Amino acid sequence: MGEKICMRYIVSGRVQGVWYRSNTQQKAKSLNLTGWVKNLADGRVELVACGEKEHLNQLNSWLYQGPPLAEVKEVQAEALSFENHIDFQVV
Repeated sequence: MGEKICMRYIVSGRVQGVWYRSNTQQKAKSLNLTGWVKNLADGRVELVACGEKEHLNQLNSWLYQGPPLAEVKEVQAEALSFENHIDFQVV
């Protein structure tokens, strides 16, 4: 088992109204990550994902693509100290 950390991401572009949050939730769960994802009032999406570093790297790569209708312009990432979440939720 690898080192567990949390990452906070802010995703900008056309990422609302294109199923970005639900697809992010599915991808995170498939990678055994926990945390949450939500829309921001300015049109961006914010998420915190926690788990093994290797799985977070895979999620990070996916965030640049997103679901088919998304047009991701930028992904900002910052490391956080580990938080224990039960599941990965859309909030």
